[in-house]
Amino acid sequence: MYGYNEPYYAFSGITPEEVAFLQQATAELDENQKNRFFAIYSTKRKNPQDILLVSLLGFVGFAGIHRFMLNQIGMGLLYFFTAGLCFIGTIVDLVNHKNLANEYNKQMAYESFHIAKMYQ
Repeated sequence: MYGYNEPYYAFSGITPEEVAFLQQATAELDENQKNRFFAIYSTKRKNPQDILLVSLLGFVGFAGIHRFMLNQIGMGLLYFFTAGLCFIGTIVDLVNHKNLANEYNKQMAYESFHIAKMYQ
């Protein structure tokens, strides 16, 4: 469907904005570095739908698991011990699950870029 130049469309749940961000972030990498970036980023990236599903676990007694997935350990502990801030925080995170995933994915893109850039 998409050509070899668009490997990012292989990620499930990816938005056109995320693809544009990744293309811009990897523009200065050579082909070898882009392949390395793609391999690293694909292991770190979180699908927004996965964040949504794990957030729903907050209503059955496992609040904050999605925050642990996003490397927000402090918030995860706070949510876990306060029942998702009395479910209000869990509801807010359900509404904002795409933003949470996008911010995490941007951080992982920066990390992956710097790792790929180190290898020549």
